[in-house]
Amino acid sequence: MLIDLHSHTWPRSHDSVLNPDDLVVRAKQAGLDAIVFSEHDTVWDHNSIEELRAKHNFLILAGVEISTDDGHILVYGIDKYVFGMHRSRELAKYVDKVGGVMVAAHPYRRQMPWFSRSDDEYQAALEKASRNPSYEFVRALEVQNGRGSDKENEFSHRLASIMELPGTAGTDSHAISDIGKCATYFEREIRDERELIAELKAGRFYAVDLRSGKPMPTGPVISG
Repeated sequence: MLIDLHSHTWPRSHDSVLNPDDLVVRAKQAGLDAIVFSEHDTVWDHNSIEELRAKHNFLILAGVEISTDDGHILVYGIDKYVFGMHRSRELAKYVDKVGGVMVAAHPYRRQMPWFSRSDDEYQAALEKASRNPSYEFVRALEVQNGRGSDKENEFSHRLASIMELPGTAGTDSHAISDIGKCATYFEREIRDERELIAELKAGRFYAVDLRSGKPMPTGPVISG
């Protein structure tokens, strides 16, 4: 299954111009099997998601992008925002309590050096990023972000490899032009949020660049 794990709609995400119906229609046209609505610090209610699923005969899942002091975290499995979630450790406690899962969104942000004078300097930035406190709690890193440049996504991919974490893909859609650029391929069928969480925890997925059809699996870095 191809699922876009990261998208935003208006008005739940103030910086998006996408109507939820338009996003779903375009996602279907792009060949996706499902899409996750992951608004900024706002969780969709179950009834609204069910209505959209029925209207479009398409699998829509609810997630959320939480802004923490350590960066943005995609969360699957929670049904509300709780005060204190801006601290990644508190967020992790709540997510663990409800059986959810966390994925680091666009990890290149504020961590990738725009200009590095040597490979050693670039490597040092990767190692520093790997010590991000929130990464203690995530099951994957978003290695392909539809709004990120090749250079930015390469940093995320290398970071995931260093940390031996699997990589996801999401368009981070805010406008029509963002839709369909990438997705996460899941080996097993997913029918609801619980199954999505189970597959993320099991690691049975990899990122795909839909523009090239190129899979982007991550794994341990082998030296020598």
